[in-house]
Amino acid sequence: MESLDWTLIRSVLAVAESGSLSAAARRLGLSQPTLGRHIAEAEAATGLTLFARQPRGLAPTEAALALLPHARSMSEAAARLDLAAAGRDAALTGTVRLTASRVVSHHILPGVLAGLRAAEPGIEIELVPSDTAENLLYREADIALRMFRPVQEGTFARHLADLPTALYGARAFLDRHGRPETLEALLAMDFIGFDRDDLILRLMAGLGAPRRREDFPLRCDDQLVYWNLVRAGLGLGGILRAVGDADPGVERVAPFIALPPLPLWLTAPEPLRQTPRVRRVWDHLATELPRVLALPDQPAA
Repeated sequence: MESLDWTLIRSVLAVAESGSLSAAARRLGLSQPTLGRHIAEAEAATGLTLFARQPRGLAPTEAALALLPHARSMSEAAARLDLAAAGRDAALTGTVRLTASRVVSHHILPGVLAGLRAAEPGIEIELVPSDTAENLLYREADIALRMFRPVQEGTFARHLADLPTALYGARAFLDRHGRPETLEALLAMDFIGFDRDDLILRLMAGLGAPRRREDFPLRCDDQLVYWNLVRAGLGLGGILRAVGDADPGVERVAPFIALPPLPLWLTAPEPLRQTPRVRRVWDHLATELPRVLALPDQPAA
């Protein structure tokens, strides 16, 4: 068997984890024909059939499955090497890749990042709005804002705040259907639900009012679209108070319902956190986000 270089191993791992050449190509930033050649070269070098074609893509064979744990170990070692090298970069200029939820990226970060760009024009920001947890070990992001406590090994995390949430409805919707003053009146109104996420179902059960997915006439898991459905008057929905209280088209309703706050954590790979440009972005976010998100205790409209 010929020795395999890391490029081929990385391609085999990406196809095995993604399930198709096209998905793996997007993940690695390669063309599909290039990735196909890598798989053919890996099979020729090992003398093994690594993938079987299926209607929806490629499935790893038993031979490939036996190799994957070793490929993942190599991938993690390569990622750690990359992080260690990046952590030695002493420049205050360059790119910092930041990821945050779509709601935070859309409603909160633009103003915060404007201040950073004015203060540090040599730092380029790549903002990745995403409601999935990017793998910081593989440098899918240099800094992440999470709505949960990060636990990934090799990262450093700081709790910034617990963000209050509340229920809102569009003013036109409330003019038509009334402003609920009791739990019974509230539960008789239309809510916008989540599709596959069961968070709202769990919250309703916690209020002593269990609901089924089918009880929500409109459902959407995309947080930005969800909020726009509330703003359009299609039902009640929950959002960060920093977002809802700033929107003149909606009103906060049902102050007798206490929705749980969302924790906000700042996290980065430990080797990168002290590099000057990453540290500068980290310090700016750690200072400005709690200030921007500080909310007076406003009564419901």
